[in-house]
Amino acid sequence: MAGWLDVAGFDELPPGSRRVVDVDGVAVAVFNLGGEFFAIQDICPHDGGELANGELEGEVIVCPRHGARFSVRTGAVLGPPAYEDVRTYPVRVAEGKVQVMVPG
Repeated sequence: MAGWLDVAGFDELPPGSRRVVDVDGVAVAVFNLGGEFFAIQDICPHDGGELANGELEGEVIVCPRHGARFSVRTGAVLGPPAYEDVRTYPVRVAEGKVQVMVPG
C-alpha cells in the first residue's frame, strides 16, 4: 500500500545513527546524517549483502562484504566492485515521526 510509513520517532534516530526497517517487504536502511534523513535499499547490488552494517564515512556507506561504496544521499555507487546504484526512498519527518514513502 502506497503512502508514508512511520519507521521511528524523531528522537530514536539521532545524528549518525541508522535503522533497518521493512518497507513493503524490502529491507530499507534509514540514516540520520547531521539531522537530515535518507533511506536506501539495504542490499548491495554487487552480491546482495546488507549495507547498513557497513562503516559510515561521512555520507558514504561502505559495504562490509567487499568494500563497495555508495552515497547515502543519492544511492549512487562511488566505488567498485559494485557498478549499479542502490534504490533510494523519500523520507520526511511529520508529527515527530521519521517516515519513509512506500512506493505505489
